[in-house]
Amino acid sequence: MGKVWFVGAGPGAPDLITVRGIRLLAEAGAILYTGSLVAETALQWAPEGCEIADSKSMELAQVSDWLLTRAARHETVIRLQTGDPTLYGVFAELARPLDAAGVEVGLVPGVSSAMASAASAGECLTLPEVTQTVIFTRHAERTPMPERESLAALAVHGCTLCIFLSIERIDQVAETLVDAGWADTAPVVVVHKATWPGEELVLRGTLADIATRCREAGIVRQAMILVSPALGARERESEATSKLYDPGFERRFRGKGGAPAS
Repeated sequence: MGKVWFVGAGPGAPDLITVRGIRLLAEAGAILYTGSLVAETALQWAPEGCEIADSKSMELAQVSDWLLTRAARHETVIRLQTGDPTLYGVFAELARPLDAAGVEVGLVPGVSSAMASAASAGECLTLPEVTQTVIFTRHAERTPMPERESLAALAVHGCTLCIFLSIERIDQVAETLVDAGWADTAPVVVVHKATWPGEELVLRGTLADIATRCREAGIVRQAMILVSPALGARERESEATSKLYDPGFERRFRGKGGAPAS
């Protein structure tokens, strides 16, 4: 039996897949990719003769069967997924039948759309003495949220929120955050298809108007919602600075005042 690798394709741009991911794609005998989410340009490293299939019309059992069948034929089989395979995917469900069949499984991390969206918008997700916590979450839809992890419960922390898979309910997202104590003037960044060549759109607004802006721009899917007190930090002065390069902060390789550590 071959080995099945779950590879994160990254957010969209083909050159944001990892070097390890490219190497495995070049060695693959079979690749199953999520055609509705993964740009086909990610397949450019597949070797000639590689068996390639799109899973967008498959059910979970069909995906499992496909991987099991190809693992019996090829040394390297790739399940190519958008972003990072450990976030909002079905890795555990797909790995169980492979484990039961004795098929070796590997994971290759990918650049998450949360990080790609922040980069595309030129924003940081943390800021000294403003927010040092980032929450990855989503609004409850067909997949319910544990009660303790409702958006309302998480929003009260006032930290950075990277809200996945929720753009269709942007009105509810904004209303929930305001009800949780966020000002309706709080800045919001929505990034549609982060890093996708020719398709990326960065939209800025506030909790009061972001839903209207999204509707006007026609953004209804494949978008990341970033809400954070750190947004816009480049445009405003802050008294708090990172301690990493503070001359009065002694650390392993530097003494106080910037002198080399003894």
